[in-house]
Amino acid sequence: MFDYIKGNIIELNPAETVIECGGFGFDIMISLQTFEALQGKSSATVYLYHYLREDDEQFYGFASKNERELFKLLISVSGVGVGTARMMLSSLTDEEIRHAIIGEDVNRIKSVKGLGLKTAQRLILELKDKIVKGAGVDSDSLIPGMSVNSAVMEEATTALVMLGFTKAAVGKVLPDIAKKNPEAKVEDLIKAALKKL
Repeated sequence: MFDYIKGNIIELNPAETVIECGGFGFDIMISLQTFEALQGKSSATVYLYHYLREDDEQFYGFASKNERELFKLLISVSGVGVGTARMMLSSLTDEEIRHAIIGEDVNRIKSVKGLGLKTAQRLILELKDKIVKGAGVDSDSLIPGMSVNSAVMEEATTALVMLGFTKAAVGKVLPDIAKKNPEAKVEDLIKAALKKL
């Protein structure tokens, strides 16, 4: 329904912003990540998520489409509400969250206030394959570290796991290799990963 708002920043604090557009002031909840991106600016484009329930209506705003797409993916997981998803995006960058999920780094996810072991495990279980395949990122841009074709990433991951490495270990090195070499083939990724694992 609403995609973005473009206007003057009237108020800005770490939890919310007020953007004036067409004579209206829109109160928008934001993450710390978005707050940092908006600091020092007099106007901005903020990508919106319209949260609507029987007893509550609120706009959540994001400095990038990628952050918004990840937010939508996070709240699709049972037990993760808009507050928890915003807390995650305030504690970690969207790239760090993606890497933690792909690398099955339960402790990193659990380090976010309000997230327990079961929820962290559920996030990994439900979102890992989706993120590897490119979900939770706007189609107009690439996930940093996921610029290599997702099928190539999956094949390289499978091959390394078959060689005896854990998925967590592979998930920690493979995205960085892919980021530095976006045209890499499966064999290139595997060779580079073997040097780091």
